This record gives sequence, C-alpha cells and structure tokens, in this order.
Amino acid sequence: MRIAIIGQQDFGKATMEAFLARGDEVTAVFCAPEKGRPDPLRVAAQERGLNVQQLPKLTDPAALEAMRAANADIGVMAYVTQFAPHDFVSIPKFGTIQFHPSLLPLHRGASSMSWAIICGRTETGLSIFRPTDGLDEGPVILTRAVRIEPEDTLGSLYFGKIFPMGVAALVAVAEQVVAGKAPALAQYEPNAGYEGIIRDAESRVTWATHVDITYNLIRGCDPAPGAWTSMGEHKLFLFDARKRIARTFAEVRGKKIGEVVALGDDGLVVHGQGGFIEARRVRIDGGRKVAAADAGIAVGTILGG
Repeated sequence: MRIAIIGQQDFGKATMEAFLARGDEVTAVFCAPEKGRPDPLRVAAQERGLNVQQLPKLTDPAALEAMRAANADIGVMAYVTQFAPHDFVSIPKFGTIQFHPSLLPLHRGASSMSWAIICGRTETGLSIFRPTDGLDEGPVILTRAVRIEPEDTLGSLYFGKIFPMGVAALVAVAEQVVAGKAPALAQYEPNAGYEGIIRDAESRVTWATHVDITYNLIRGCDPAPGAWTSMGEHKLFLFDARKRIARTFAEVRGKKIGEVVALGDDGLVVHGQGGFIEARRVRIDGGRKVAAADAGIAVGTILGG
C-alpha cells in the first residue's frame, strides 16, 4: 500500500514504522509545526528520507497540493491536532481513516481518555473512523474496548493499552479499506458526548468533593497536565495517587478538609470529603516531580485555599 501519514509524536511515529515494517510505502508524512521539543514522527521520517510536510494549516492550498502529489492509496490520521478538511482527507484513492482513543460516539474531543477516567468509567477503548468536518463525528469502521482498572492512570491506560492496540488497528483497517472490506457505520448520536480539553480549571482539585471524585480526577490527569491544588501562593500537582475511604467518624475527627494529615511511606496524605488521598509524587509550580516526602511540605498544611 501507498500510505500518507498525518500525525505527530510517538503514536504517529509508531504507526509510520508499523506500515514500513510491513513493506508498505509511506509517500508523505504530514506533521504539525513544532512549538517546543522535536516531534518524534518528524525526526524519524526525515531520518528515513521520507517526504515530510510541516504546514501551519491543512486547509491551505499547499496542503491539498502536497496530498495530491503523494498519490497515496489511503491517508492514515494518527494523533492529529490540526483540522483536516474533507477536501484534504478525500484526496487519497481510498480516502482517509482516523484513530480516536474512545468508543465513539462517547467522549469526542481531545481529552477523551482523561474524561473516561474522571467520569469513573470502567471501560473505554478506541475507534477507527472516517473523518468528516465534524470533530470525531465520522462513520466508524472498527472499535476495540479496554477495561479501566481502579488503579489505571491516563498514562497506563494510553501507553499500556490503547497505544499498541491503536497502531495495530490502524494497520489492519487500512488493509481492509484498500481491499474493499471495511464498511463504515454512522455513529449513534443519542449516545454521543463531547468534552473540552483538560486545562487548569478542569484539573483543579476541590477537597470538599468526595475522595472518589478527587481520586478519579488525579488519575485522569496523570501524567499530564497534572491535577493540582493551591498551596499558599503555589500550585501543588499530585501524581501516583491512592485513595482511602473513611469508615468511621473517629478517623476524621478534628481534621480539616484539605489538611495534610501525614507524610511518610504513603506519600502526602490529605483529608478530603469521605476519606483521604495519598499522593506519592508531587510537583510544585513548574518544578520537577519529586517524592512527596522530599517536597518540604509540613503536616498541618491546608491545601486548596
């Protein structure tokens, strides 16, 4: 097959390498312009001497011309943050397929895995679909479900489960599409849901909410962007968390909501509504992640302002 890869980062790189390992020809690689660290997909593609396109917008005439020149059998969208219009994705001979890390139409949007954890779901997955001009709204070719374990974080869910399954699914579906054996079914709109990107407002811990909710929030933001709470004039980000439910009034008597009640082998232990949150690693403002016991936080500190 002749493949045009549209994507970025490690997932895009792994997808490209999976096609190349099969002997497929990657005729073009479309990457978003970098705003910081080098993009692993761009670096790997250039090292292989592939046709790399870094365009500010995939809606530009230059993007359409580059896709036409690629003469691809199929476009494969692997972790795409740029808007790819219908005029662009329809150019390859068999069109384009896209990966999304949820069971569409649930959790449309860029933070789909985080929201699945934050909402307390025990299952999520991935979808391979035909992109349209609506965000994550195209007809679905394939879904694969994965279990969200009680201790799963965004990192373990993505890198340990959805990432490898997603790469394999893109390769399998691309082969089926080119063979004419991949019907796509419209998404069932009554089950649809969209959530926005997890930013500061969404990732802030409110200690007066139940520790079940707080625990899910921390897991859903670990490793990025990090759930946080105020600590004086600083932001304290919490990682590698556990929860402990309070069974009796005696366990919480005299303790304030948001109070650091212990610091030791279990990390930083904070009293929240209904129990305690244990965070083994923390970050203060833009510093490094460190063991909570080494962060210099005193027992009795009230978090959350």
